[in-house]
Amino acid sequence: MSDRFALTGARIFDGTDWHDNAALVVKGEVVEAILPAGAVPSGVSTVETGGGLLVPGFVDIQVNGGGGVMLNDHPDVASIETICRAHAPFGTTALLVTLITDTPAITAAAIAAGAEAAREQVPGFLGLHLEGPHLSIARKGAHDPALIRPMTDADQEALIAARKQLPVLLTTIAPESVEPARVAALAEAGVVVSLGHSDTDYATATAFAEAGATVVTHLFNAMSQIGNREPGLAGAAIDTGLYAGIIADGIHVHPATMILALRGKQGPGKIVLVTDAMATIGTDMTSFTLNGRTIYRKDGSLRLADGTLAGADLDMISAVRYVHRVVGLGLDEALRMASLYPAEAIGQAHRLGRFANGTAADIVGLSEGLGVRNVWIGGERVFGA
Repeated sequence: MSDRFALTGARIFDGTDWHDNAALVVKGEVVEAILPAGAVPSGVSTVETGGGLLVPGFVDIQVNGGGGVMLNDHPDVASIETICRAHAPFGTTALLVTLITDTPAITAAAIAAGAEAAREQVPGFLGLHLEGPHLSIARKGAHDPALIRPMTDADQEALIAARKQLPVLLTTIAPESVEPARVAALAEAGVVVSLGHSDTDYATATAFAEAGATVVTHLFNAMSQIGNREPGLAGAAIDTGLYAGIIADGIHVHPATMILALRGKQGPGKIVLVTDAMATIGTDMTSFTLNGRTIYRKDGSLRLADGTLAGADLDMISAVRYVHRVVGLGLDEALRMASLYPAEAIGQAHRLGRFANGTAADIVGLSEGLGVRNVWIGGERVFGA
């Protein structure tokens, strides 16, 4: 394909507004402009989409696996490539590959792999999300309690050093295992700090937000809940400016609870869609292992033998369809929850989650029924024909 081309024939959503009878002009790896369909400059090759919608690529800040692999089991560049490739057909063009609580050696290997993937510019790789090990055992979820521990000086220094090697580094921590001063130091160094897997109270959660935490991991899951006298971490996520990820599969959070959270959410932070996807995405596998424990895939969920939810069997376009069709959000807001808002949450909205001059040419072509037809990452088609 030419270095400069125009996609025509579809409605275009730029992250804010819809454009009809328009063309999305791409130059190299970036968007050049949205123009009237009849105003495409001569010499620019056109690609007729055959109708449907063109929307900004989805940004997923919590992806544990895909394509049959988990980063925990194989912390290397090949696994990162496989995971990114597995999620592209579902519209995800940028993701944070997530490491679930593991040993210091596995964590170090994952960071090294992420740094190499960034140097190699693996398509779709945005950075790492280290979910643990500095969590609360009381809200461990599927994390191995034997591997959960407080953050030390060495851990803090390792995270700051890792941030220098990665485009984005997000880490989920619990106030029970990390001091506010450490959060401040991490945030100052550019690490995105998320609160999660915590039984903390509302006051402590808001204090950690003031210290520099800006995100909450999988809202309502593995955290203190909203009560009549104590709002907990869930209440802090809704009542403050924190961004909050939510797993919209109809299993992790009831749709009525999602509606209440969306109505009550205070800005500037938004609720963003995350998949919390595991190795199953893009495969027909029925089970896999994590930290030596078997996770079973059945009836749309992933669970340990005792029934504990262990990540999600969810892709991003399915999450978009769920909040649009079941929760009842307008399509534009559902799309923003999958693209612009997560990009904002990790400081990447200057180039991701929207179409404007100079933003990444990460594009998803959807059918009117919200099926994924085509996907471009950096101007290169990675899915479709």
